Amino acid sequence: MNEEIDRRLREAAEAHRPDRARMLARVERGMAGPAVRHRAQPFARSGTRVALAGLAAGGILTTGGLAVAAIVTKPAPSPTVTTPAAPSPTVSSPHPTSARPTPVAPPPVTTPGSSRPSPSATSSPSPTAGENQNGPLWSAGSLDPKSTVYWTQSDLVLKTTQPLTSLTVDIRIVQTGGAKSTGTWQTLPSDDFTVTVQEAGGALVYRWVLKPGLTVPAGTHEFAVQFNNGPGVRSAAGDGYRVDAQGSGGSASVRGGFVPTR
Repeated sequence: MNEEIDRRLREAAEAHRPDRARMLARVERGMAGPAVRHRAQPFARSGTRVALAGLAAGGILTTGGLAVAAIVTKPAPSPTVTTPAAPSPTVSSPHPTSARPTPVAPPPVTTPGSSRPSPSATSSPSPTAGENQNGPLWSAGSLDPKSTVYWTQSDLVLKTTQPLTSLTVDIRIVQTGGAKSTGTWQTLPSDDFTVTVQEAGGALVYRWVLKPGLTVPAGTHEFAVQFNNGPGVRSAAGDGYRVDAQGSGGSASVRGGFVPTR
């Protein structure tokens, strides 16, 4: 029973919002009223006011007590701890770039017996001897490094500083026994020349004659002969060439032999 009353009083106190100023004013007005009246009524009103004042005071005390209890029993807020984020480690994975190898072009190949080598085999040789010069002409003869003990190619490089209106090139290969022609070629157009090969005076004679009305331009040109050597080791000591030309500056002629390049 007491617990039920206490509970109701507590709920009423919590729900009540007393107007203290108004209550005190009413108490003061009651105390300041006329003294001569029916004695029973003032006592009853006074008792009622006192009871109400007591209830109000009790409600205020109860509410304050509950508020204090709530404050005391309320747990303290937990402090917020901020943990700085650890920086992510930077992992570097270097990938060194390998230097690309420089492609190496394969060496030129000329098949023995062919009448004209591949374009890569037409580069001018660089002989160290056998060079000759006359007027606008310069010449050099050499044995092609692709030559073997069975087959030979003899190269003639001819340079001219002016156009030529007439040109005859002779290459003589001494017949050492069994030497046989396998072809010729030149860097100038083949249709511009009349080319012949014949055996005369103990030698294979290769000849290029520029056709009438045509012109050889200034520059570097090359002529070559190919032949089988025949049995035994062959020497090019007796081989040679001769070039006769005509240009605007007059006639010129060069001659020489073929120098090994290796």
